Amino acid sequence: MSASTVFSSAATSRPFIFSLPLSPNCPEKSAAKKPATRADQILASANAAPRLARVVPASRLDIRPSPEMVSSGIPQLDSLTGGLARGCLTEICGSASSGRTSILLRVLAQATQRGEVCALIDASDAFHPASAAAAGVEMSRLLWVRCEEKYQSRKHLSAARLGRSAGDSYQGMPSGISQRAKKGFGFSRWKSQLEQVLKVSDLLLQSNGFGMIALDLSDVPVESARRIPLASWFRFRRAVEYTPTALLVMEQQPIAGSCSSLVLKVSAVRAEPTNPTAHSKLLDQFEISAQVLCSRLEKQSERKPMQTTTSFKSWAAWGV
Repeated sequence: MSASTVFSSAATSRPFIFSLPLSPNCPEKSAAKKPATRADQILASANAAPRLARVVPASRLDIRPSPEMVSSGIPQLDSLTGGLARGCLTEICGSASSGRTSILLRVLAQATQRGEVCALIDASDAFHPASAAAAGVEMSRLLWVRCEEKYQSRKHLSAARLGRSAGDSYQGMPSGISQRAKKGFGFSRWKSQLEQVLKVSDLLLQSNGFGMIALDLSDVPVESARRIPLASWFRFRRAVEYTPTALLVMEQQPIAGSCSSLVLKVSAVRAEPTNPTAHSKLLDQFEISAQVLCSRLEKQSERKPMQTTTSFKSWAAWGV
């Protein structure tokens, strides 16, 4: 009689599992129940895992709630857009003297008067604190970040001065000086400022301590502003998402693409001077027109035909 070694699950400290024989009457029914029971066991074990318990099937995902809207301080603008959205990127574009600065100061004034701490990243160092205080901005709640040129840009300025002192235009300059002088007024002039804007924006968005962060790129040429990588705008959108911070960008043309939730275009409709004289006119007030170029704040199912343009007036401090 020969003996053979028998290995079983008991040898590895595992319990025996016996499968019940299939009923000869309904073999197909018994076979169909086995995979379903096994699937239920897999789902139960997956739900018991701490890492997988938070995973929600796509069929059970809820629609993302609408962002919280805050007043911009301009009733006509609030009726047009519903205000400014928290956790979103809003672009306000327009040409020079279109009313961008007036809107920016009014928005900052409204936010600081609510008790929020705001940050202004000034790419061209064009912010005027006295005008902001006259517009109602509480300067004690405003962080002003001034972006200036680095020392290396002085070489381009000295080259330009050298050409002007010699009485030559850019076209009549020697090739070496002409190229360096032109670079001083191109993208290389704004390169250092834009690098500072991106770095400071990253730091402020990660802090989560500001009710509003405004990027003033109004004086940056469109060619230079469009050189900002689209990945930076995606990073800003992800950083501000699900936070109580409203990200506002002032510019000449839209540059953030699909990263922006609202795009407004402003333009000056009519200027009304006061005390006109033969040689000069003092600007008293002018009318601003705002148009919605793109809005991703409303749900597609609830979208209705809405007003896309509005107008309002801006007064000078001495005209109030």
